[in-house]
Amino acid sequence: MSTMNPDNPAPDITVDGTGLLCVTLLLRLRKEIDGAQPGTVVHVIATDPASPLDLPAWCDMTGHTYLGQVPDDALEVFALQLAAGARRTRPDAPWHSADT
Repeated sequence: MSTMNPDNPAPDITVDGTGLLCVTLLLRLRKEIDGAQPGTVVHVIATDPASPLDLPAWCDMTGHTYLGQVPDDALEVFALQLAAGARRTRPDAPWHSADT
């Protein structure tokens, strides 16, 4: 799992989670990627100090690929790529598998 990758591709979707706790950020992220195709690159702007741990963990749980932190002087931006066959999460609790 990468923590920094200066070669992250440009985003197809950007999710602005400025000021959101990770719980709310994951709710927004799940909603905004719903229906997006595998291979879609998502940049997540996050200000919650737990984001550098929570986003890679969420990617690990779902099967999406965590690409790492995107270099940005002004914002904390994290990149992920949506995977084919990713595990679905609950709409009301995206930190839980839809199968539980």
